[in-house]
Amino acid sequence: MTLIIHPHFHHRYTGVTRHVESVVPALARDSETRVIGSGLSEGLPRITWPELLRRLRQEPVVWHAHRNNELLVGMLLKLLGRQVRLVFTRHTSMAPSGFTRFIARGADALVSLTKQVADVIALPSTVVSHGIDLTRFHPPENRDLAWRKLGLGGRYGIGVIGRIRKEKGQGDFVQAIRPLLSQHPEWQPVLVGLAKGPDLDWLNQEMAGIEDHLALPGEQSVIEPWYQGLSVLVHPSYAEGYSLVHVEAMASGCCVVASKLPYLDTLIEHGRTGFFFEPGDVQGLRELLDMLMREPERAREIGRNAAEEARRRCGVEHEARALSDVYRSTVER
Repeated sequence: MTLIIHPHFHHRYTGVTRHVESVVPALARDSETRVIGSGLSEGLPRITWPELLRRLRQEPVVWHAHRNNELLVGMLLKLLGRQVRLVFTRHTSMAPSGFTRFIARGADALVSLTKQVADVIALPSTVVSHGIDLTRFHPPENRDLAWRKLGLGGRYGIGVIGRIRKEKGQGDFVQAIRPLLSQHPEWQPVLVGLAKGPDLDWLNQEMAGIEDHLALPGEQSVIEPWYQGLSVLVHPSYAEGYSLVHVEAMASGCCVVASKLPYLDTLIEHGRTGFFFEPGDVQGLRELLDMLMREPERAREIGRNAAEEARRRCGVEHEARALSDVYRSTVER
């Protein structure tokens, strides 16, 4: 039996956090899988440092890191236990620094979320895309009621979920929807996510003149009600490794309108399970939003199609099986 450890050494709740919280319970159904660190929900199986240090000297341990600092700690642990094996997942399609590529070579196995990520890191890796917990992310019984419970007003919700930064494209969403607000007063736009410091200053400039029409509820650790309330989820990012937001929104029955990132055409079918626009194309995004705000029932239909597709393809069990194969081959190697 091999002990699987997923560390989490990060102070903010991020997409990686949601990934760990989703995949660890799925892995734990067939193998002993624990988490260590902070910032994770209380219900996950945990291990203490004393127990880990004792056991890594006695039995095989797979340390699955998701960030550079976690991989570096794993390298130290490998000095203490000869049976420690390091797995490192690369989550972003941005070109890695020389330091990241250097320490990634020290892992026993690399995992990339997409072929694009694998091509960018330019090291041998196994492509394993994220799955999600479909018991958490699913359509509401009544989306109108789910939206009203959020207390933002309007009949329909439309917005972006994720950390608020210029490269995430929220500015494009704000500019796209600005002239549509007076035409579609029943729609309430919202930006769900953390904005602080220079990012908040930038956002305030983007929102000048429509501050009273755009809701900013801030960062939300419990995100499911927002997916269940929104009718249209916009994802205008300029670059992503693999965003859980697309899959979580689809599984929750949102109509996803996304910038056309390289890997997304394997997930979303334009016009049937969502819509694409070119990154940075504010006019193209505005035309899609205008169409959906005029035809809310079409948005609901696309959301229903998306939820069916996500249930068929995107359950976390698929990811857990693929990762288990990686762990097994790494230990046996």
